[in-house]
Amino acid sequence: MLLGISGSLAHNSPEDWAKKHVGLGLKSVNFPVNYLAGEETYMAYKKAADEAGLVIAEVGIWRNTLAADETERKIQMNYAIEQLKMADKIHAKCCVNVAGTPHGPRWDGGYKENFSRETWNQIVSMIQEIIDIAQPVNTKFSIESMPWMVPSTPDEYARLIKDVNRKEFAAHLDAINMITSPEKYFFNTEFLEECFEKLDGQICSCHLKDIRLKEEFTFQLQECACGQGALDIEKLVELADKQNPQMPMIIEHLTTDEEYIQSVAYIKKRLNLI
Repeated sequence: MLLGISGSLAHNSPEDWAKKHVGLGLKSVNFPVNYLAGEETYMAYKKAADEAGLVIAEVGIWRNTLAADETERKIQMNYAIEQLKMADKIHAKCCVNVAGTPHGPRWDGGYKENFSRETWNQIVSMIQEIIDIAQPVNTKFSIESMPWMVPSTPDEYARLIKDVNRKEFAAHLDAINMITSPEKYFFNTEFLEECFEKLDGQICSCHLKDIRLKEEFTFQLQECACGQGALDIEKLVELADKQNPQMPMIIEHLTTDEEYIQSVAYIKKRLNLI
């Protein structure tokens, strides 16, 4: 695997950014700037990553390309297209977003209508439009798996890939986001095997984190740092390595640089990488 973090680490130049990642023993990075920074700036970050031997794993979008308001949707679609174009220029492994929703005030929120046939068709058309306009050659466009919107299961993801029918579309696997039931939680080893079996050969990047059961009278799960939950991390890494020894594995959703540094150290020790 190519271990990386979603945090950019405090830095004062592209070279400093790359040096700090290499210093942690990381081999992949999430890109720290967007296309609005300008080509000179983002190509300087690409050059620094290349010279340091770092693989650019992900370029993020994180905008609602399904916004109900037409003007907003056009703005967010243009942003996604331009981000994918930039990702292709810097040879990122993937450019990733979540599906988004037109059904409520939270753009990445859970709503019953997220799983309607109409929304499914909107998602397929949205992905096709972004890819067809950007026309990436070096980078895959991807939709991150999510608990309350498509794709929320490996079956949904496999079907989405089939319906989109673009070779430039691939899976961004956050298996933790799809652990949404007692069965998936307590038997997460088997669920991880299901994910990689059903998405075999179609995964371009993975997230690495953990999940724990809260002590409540209803079933509530909480995302947490690696080692603070019940996820079979060894199995996740084993399956990712089996599918692609160069698979980016990105630790995410921590708050500070120090938390990322501690998590990297924990993973390296747990997996005997040091």
